[in-house]
Amino acid sequence: MSVLTRDEAQTRAQTLDVERYTIALDLTTGEETFDSATAIRFTARAAGDTFVEVKPATLRSISLDGQPLDPALLDGNRYPLTGLTAGPHELRVDAAMHYSRTGEGMHRFTDPTDGETYLYTQLFMEDVQRVFAAFDQPDLKSVFAIHVTAPEGWTVLGNGVAEHTGQGRWTIAPTPRISTYLVAIAAGPWHSITTEHAGLPFGIHCRRSLAPYLDADADEILDITRACYDRYHEKFDEPYPFDSYDQAFVPEFNAGAMENPGLVTFRDEFVYRSAVTDTERQTRAMVIAHEMAHMWFGDLVTLTWWDDIWLNESFAEYMGYQTLTEATLPRALHSARAGEAPFPDTWVDFGVARKGWGYDADQRPSTHPVAPDPDAVPDTASALLNFDGISYAKGASALRQLVAWLGEKDFLAGINAHFARHRFGNATLADFIDNLASATDRDVHAWAEQWLRTTGIDTLTAEVGTPAPTEPSGPPANGNGQSWALTVTRDGSRPHRITVGAYDHALGTQAGPGSLALRDRFEIDVPGDGTPTIRPGRRPALVVLNDGDLTYAKIRLDTASWDTVLAGLSGIPDALTRAVLWNTARDMVRDAELPPATYLAAARTHLPYETDLALVQGVLSFAAGQVVDRCTIPEDLPAARATLTDLCRDLIRRTEDGSQPGLRLIAVRHFIDAATQPDTLRSWLDEGTVHGGPELDPELRWRILTRLAVLGATDEAAIATELAADPSATGREGAARCRAALPTPEAKAAAWDALFTDDTLSNYLFTATAQGFWQPGQEEVTGDYVSRFYPDAIALAARRGPAIAEAAGRYAFPVYAVDPESLGTGLRALEDQDLVPALRRKLVDQLDDLRRALAVRSAVALAD
Repeated sequence: MSVLTRDEAQTRAQTLDVERYTIALDLTTGEETFDSATAIRFTARAAGDTFVEVKPATLRSISLDGQPLDPALLDGNRYPLTGLTAGPHELRVDAAMHYSRTGEGMHRFTDPTDGETYLYTQLFMEDVQRVFAAFDQPDLKSVFAIHVTAPEGWTVLGNGVAEHTGQGRWTIAPTPRISTYLVAIAAGPWHSITTEHAGLPFGIHCRRSLAPYLDADADEILDITRACYDRYHEKFDEPYPFDSYDQAFVPEFNAGAMENPGLVTFRDEFVYRSAVTDTERQTRAMVIAHEMAHMWFGDLVTLTWWDDIWLNESFAEYMGYQTLTEATLPRALHSARAGEAPFPDTWVDFGVARKGWGYDADQRPSTHPVAPDPDAVPDTASALLNFDGISYAKGASALRQLVAWLGEKDFLAGINAHFARHRFGNATLADFIDNLASATDRDVHAWAEQWLRTTGIDTLTAEVGTPAPTEPSGPPANGNGQSWALTVTRDGSRPHRITVGAYDHALGTQAGPGSLALRDRFEIDVPGDGTPTIRPGRRPALVVLNDGDLTYAKIRLDTASWDTVLAGLSGIPDALTRAVLWNTARDMVRDAELPPATYLAAARTHLPYETDLALVQGVLSFAAGQVVDRCTIPEDLPAARATLTDLCRDLIRRTEDGSQPGLRLIAVRHFIDAATQPDTLRSWLDEGTVHGGPELDPELRWRILTRLAVLGATDEAAIATELAADPSATGREGAARCRAALPTPEAKAAAWDALFTDDTLSNYLFTATAQGFWQPGQEEVTGDYVSRFYPDAIALAARRGPAIAEAAGRYAFPVYAVDPESLGTGLRALEDQDLVPALRRKLVDQLDDLRRALAVRSAVALAD
């Protein structure tokens, strides 16, 4: 298949105006293919040649201006249109198209719970041609009028209001001018809850087997939707630009969600079948806010070419977190969860769950600027690689720093100017910066060059002391004439406006190991003129750079402050400050500056007193997945695992009174995953409950069974029995994960064949099988597969496409083979010329993480 190049897209955009697509889809023709008939009205500005994209199972006919063309001229996914005359044209294409099982194009899913079938589109980047013929690039916007024939009893959803005209026929209201990749259809026997807000129809939808779970959360989801909608209308001058707002929770979705105008699609794990924490509910709320922000930034105003994907994702990421924080969510959202606090500051979750993603991506060889040079994104294959922690988390962090530097009033004024000038059109980075600059006297263009066109992370280091005799001491705060001096050094090139927090030891009522009180908080610009900042009073016990987390940088504390952190981290009053410091510890482990055992000791000391669930979850996840399983040398593993299980056991004991169900759930999950002995897990599974709660829901039962499989303490018969009790799609995934995790040669061989030979696994079953395959401590049965992974994954990626290629690189990589031989094998594999870009990028990132883990182990070994 030919990928579209930027040069080709520019040429075609200069050649064509596309006015309207009229599309007829027939979803009643069988389980393998559907029928797609497309009429495209377009105008050629001058005589010449161009092409249209379509990727059919069978191209039955194609005609231009009523004259038949030869279907045999289709070359891969391109049909040449030669000898076009200047003026209007109509192209008609009739084809049978393949359904997808990989979440690309028109995905088809049959629910094993009840046998019902559901279809939905995911047309991002270049997958529209899997569904209908199109001039498939973001700057050839058009009106789309879609007609769908579906089985009787189904509901069809689209970008506009859908009308059922009888006999399974549906008409979707024509869209305003949108890009091809934003067209969306979802069809099936949906369970739907509809309402109206601000004069528009709103709806939420899921498959019927999930109906009780959606019903339970419907008020919460709709309240969040309405609150964010109203808040965006307070921020933006441009009203919501589409005729309805549907949110469909769809099966086997590859992303978290997709911002199709008027029909946002979400992965249906957001319809919770099992108990979740308030932080997980907050994540769902943030995704709702994120996707709604795209209705303006991405859908109303769309990038011209994929080098500016950050304009979509960074903006929505920033707005999602900020707007959820600002939106007044009804207290009713929390009334059903007695004992749990309302959603806390969403920026804590961003700092813990998202920012590390950006920091990690920005330190790998595959790093790129937030706004890469257009020449660095020459085609759609390279553009697909930029959907990463840089385009999302780093870009959102940059925008947050911009707002701190520019002021929110001027920032929103620039955004509104951008919407007004480019509504239903396309825009570039230059357009965006020009519009921001129109609202301020500050040099936004220089800011953009420093923040958006550069790579890597700056490191800000604090030096704290007393003023030199020649330095003014400033007015004393306590009458004793004392003062202290702060010097911040920067390794990097970006300007930063940061808040500095100064903390002293305090007598508190908290039961933790210590309490700290904020004495002083002030802003500084980095770099300054080199003059230390002088503050009154004695030297603080702790000086925190980037207190409030308003910039994007690694932070290093002075020695005395770091000692205070290790002793008193849980006694710091603000969760966002604690997030900054936990991220500092995380960065130091990854940079081999902090021993893994020290990180675990800090977690063991402070997590029992942590009140923010996002922090508990983030620290435990890093401790388990990275510190213990990858960074700890083999001789230290028993002690590290004991520390982790003791910590989880302590958290479980401390939550027995039922007052903190979210914390208890996190502790139980991590105890299960870390357990080295099966007895406790078996007793929980047999009794159907954790002693003192919670009762075991499907998620916990499959989690326990997976861990028992890893430990060799269960078998196929037990897995089959559990699957019979939970025959859902999630149950099938759980069974696949368990079977692949069994530590026998036969189980590993069967899983490997399913992953790399069979080619029938859907995207979700592929992921579940891959997740089960590699397990710490199973090296005897998985060792021979390390070298097999690379040729098998390269061949698989070439056969099954980018979605499975990315999944193979992410989940099937031998992540626990932390040794120089594994690194060398991987580096040699990168020389293979047959590597598809999606897999190459994942391997580059995985191998760099492996290199870091080896460096951490080497540093520990040298210290010992």
